[in-house]
Amino acid sequence: MTPLTRVAGRSVTTLDGLADGPGWCASFAAHGAAQCGFCTPGIVMRVAALPATARASAVAVDRALAAHLCRCTGWQPIRDAVAAGPGDSVAGVVSAGAVAAAGRRATLEGGTLQRVGADIAAGGGGFAEDTSPPDALVAVIGVDGEWVVGSSLAEARRRSDAVPGRRSTVPVSWPLAVAPGDWVRTLRTTWVEPAYLEPDAAWCVPDGEPASALANGGAFGAKRASVVGAVARRLADEHGRAVRVVYAREDVVRRGPKRPPIAAGVRADGTGIVRVVRTPGVAEAVTSVAPDLTVEEVDVVGPPTSPDLRGAGWVEAAVLLSSLRAGPDTVVAPGGGTATAWVGDYGVRVSVGAGDPLDEVVLRSYVTGAAHQALGWVGSEAVAVDAAGVPVDLTIRSFGILRASELPPVAIEIEPAGGAPVAVSDAVFAAVAAAAWRHAGFPPEWPLGSAG
Repeated sequence: MTPLTRVAGRSVTTLDGLADGPGWCASFAAHGAAQCGFCTPGIVMRVAALPATARASAVAVDRALAAHLCRCTGWQPIRDAVAAGPGDSVAGVVSAGAVAAAGRRATLEGGTLQRVGADIAAGGGGFAEDTSPPDALVAVIGVDGEWVVGSSLAEARRRSDAVPGRRSTVPVSWPLAVAPGDWVRTLRTTWVEPAYLEPDAAWCVPDGEPASALANGGAFGAKRASVVGAVARRLADEHGRAVRVVYAREDVVRRGPKRPPIAAGVRADGTGIVRVVRTPGVAEAVTSVAPDLTVEEVDVVGPPTSPDLRGAGWVEAAVLLSSLRAGPDTVVAPGGGTATAWVGDYGVRVSVGAGDPLDEVVLRSYVTGAAHQALGWVGSEAVAVDAAGVPVDLTIRSFGILRASELPPVAIEIEPAGGAPVAVSDAVFAAVAAAAWRHAGFPPEWPLGSAG
């Protein structure tokens, strides 16, 4: 993100050249401060530059982290790693069995194959942008929506005539109205961007299989149906050589799936009507946890939506039903993971039942990340959409993601192991969202920070 003109005539050190880089990466791995690892090298460089006195100050650390975004970890594990400082990279080596167990927990929570370790904190997650052949052609999306191919990323972007996106002044809107009824609780949500940090990318050689856009993480389900792999295969066959296909951030926002907005009303007995933007599979997700809710799918002009996003449909239903009961808010995910959450002025408390934890550090990291995402979803996250249904907030700073200084403390209790390991972070996402809504007094529109 730093223009070359700003470093002209200067010496630049990256993580590979940092003397205590291995120690920092070991510390980040030991505290669960890296999940996909895409944002981590920059964060490591930022905190490594802090004096020891600043690293001991929560305010100074949060100020330094304000220049970054980590969508996965929820900041708290990063704060812990910074407070601990660089570790002994040799002492930080753990057994192959422990690494496998940690990776298994990460894979359960991420929904796709995922590795953990110091190499992940160093950015070694196998991202397609890093693994493509150096002589590959590069394809980007032009202003007309067609793919433009160049010999380098810079050339492809010049040919595309694409203009970088900006944050708009268009207000947030809610695309659906609640059906008339004798409701004790209503809720409307709007367009929400998954806001994964690594833009979609893939590469392929002629007659080959494209590199996965998922790399070391599931992007909360948003990349499951990404087109970049198929495009890379087609263009490689057309050009007879390797082609790397890359989304810009603007492409992710315009073309990537959003969480389906809802407008719901429920009665005290759990019956009611949920209107939802038409999305194949979302009605089934709602009724899987709330069979007494009637689902009405509505055609709305807007960005694409997907049932693959974190708990889409069933989480909203679980939150609505939980709001009808006295607290605390307890949610059981379809896969069996359970979470109970309390939100107050003191912060967040979460108790989780995930079966065999496998690795408590990794489990806590995912629980914190899910809590962070839930607080943002309820309180601040949204994407503005124009009258034609096109997103107009196109920078990742536009989406209302909570920064480190905005995240309250998250206390986590892991229930004693019982049975096979199960994923729990989606249950945490639902329970914390329900508890945050309860703490706010059940206002009828999310995000709470936007006026209806």
